[in-house]
Amino acid sequence: MMENLKINKNIIAGVFISLALIGCKAPMATKIQDRVKETIPQNFENQTASENNSGITPWKEFFTDPNLVKLIDEALKNNQELMITLQQIEIAKSDVMYKNGKLSPTVAAKLGAGIEKVGRYTSTGAGDASTEITDGKEVPENLGNFEGGLVANWEVDIWHKLRTEKQAAVAHYLSTVEGKNFVLSSLIAEVADNYYELLSLDNQLDIIHQYMDLQKKALEVAKIQKQAMAATELAVKKFEAELAKSNATEYDLKQQITEKENQINALLGRYPQPIVRTKESFMSIVPQTVYTGIPSQLLANRPDIKQAELELQSAKLDVEAARKEFYPSLEINAALGLEAFKPTYLVKMPESIAYSLVGELAGTLINKSAIQANFKSADAKQIQALYEYDKTILSAYLDITNQMSAIKNLDKYYEMKSQEVQALDQGIDIANQLFRNMRADYLEVLMNQRDALDAKMELIEAKERQLSTVVNIYKSLGGGWK
Repeated sequence: MMENLKINKNIIAGVFISLALIGCKAPMATKIQDRVKETIPQNFENQTASENNSGITPWKEFFTDPNLVKLIDEALKNNQELMITLQQIEIAKSDVMYKNGKLSPTVAAKLGAGIEKVGRYTSTGAGDASTEITDGKEVPENLGNFEGGLVANWEVDIWHKLRTEKQAAVAHYLSTVEGKNFVLSSLIAEVADNYYELLSLDNQLDIIHQYMDLQKKALEVAKIQKQAMAATELAVKKFEAELAKSNATEYDLKQQITEKENQINALLGRYPQPIVRTKESFMSIVPQTVYTGIPSQLLANRPDIKQAELELQSAKLDVEAARKEFYPSLEINAALGLEAFKPTYLVKMPESIAYSLVGELAGTLINKSAIQANFKSADAKQIQALYEYDKTILSAYLDITNQMSAIKNLDKYYEMKSQEVQALDQGIDIANQLFRNMRADYLEVLMNQRDALDAKMELIEAKERQLSTVVNIYKSLGGGWK
């Protein structure tokens, strides 16, 4: 008997030693290093280092067009993409509450009733047959069971695994908040960009109308010259063809305007309706002066960078939690209530009182493939999150550098195009006058008009690109969400 007891003690000791050694065999996570953050330049290329940063300017101060401000304000209230993002925040918040709830014991009320009949020729049945409840009465063959009380279950967080999971959920929740801020910034930029494109199309349509007026006058002159035998039918047909081409361009621009208006309406979460705007002042708009600040400010200003950083933090915590799955877990189960095989006996206390308290320490010894796979997956996601963070920082820096270079070059481009348009407008007047006096043929008039039209269209597009570049830099600096 003593030898068996010693053997049992040795077995129990061996089990506990094995459980204690489980944690020692848990793998280590891959050590990661954020290279881009450590090597980010002190200032932007070809930019003087300055603390002034347009990204911190509120969007209502950055955009001064009252019509545009109203459109952005409506988009921030009704945009479906933004509403979807807000629900993602709610989902992440609920996950934090769930992880926090796992740290506390679970207590539930329990009521139950049942009936059981065991075989007489079993150990349980034989024992019941020999038990007398009262004199001369054995335990009933069909034995009922009625119970009620409280049951509790608690996983003791001895390795801080549950706390780590909660911290990971909190980091993910904060990243969804930054994701919402990035959607805000992107939405504001998208509305402004589409608004300027719409104004550009309006002005291009006006230019086509002006061009058509010139062609109609030239066509009338060609017809008069034909009647006077000073021009041929070919000249008349050329001007008619050019006028038809301009009419086709007019309808194409009208379709583009309709689609652009509906694109803005979609951003505002509303059905098609006219977009209020003032197109006359478009060409006189002076692009906003933009100050880039220093690259390190991007880490605090850009929501997508902060989102990527928080996702990286969450991924690291997920790895730590997955590693702690290799450790044994300690669970405590308790129950307290009343139990009897007849309802009338439930009130007979203390005989009907039942309780239990069990502590259980358990850990996986064999077949850890599921835990190992979960750990490897979390470790890979951590590395993936690092690369995503590095990529976001690098992309932000390069984007601002490209946009600032574009502003300088577009300023020069716009200046040269303005000079070209001015010269070609003068050329049109001269060509028309020569054509009326029969000192120039219709081809010279057509070529001058086409060149002037192309130059004016390019000038309008250059203005739109100037304004859109400023909007994109404002977004790239993290502007709009504050």
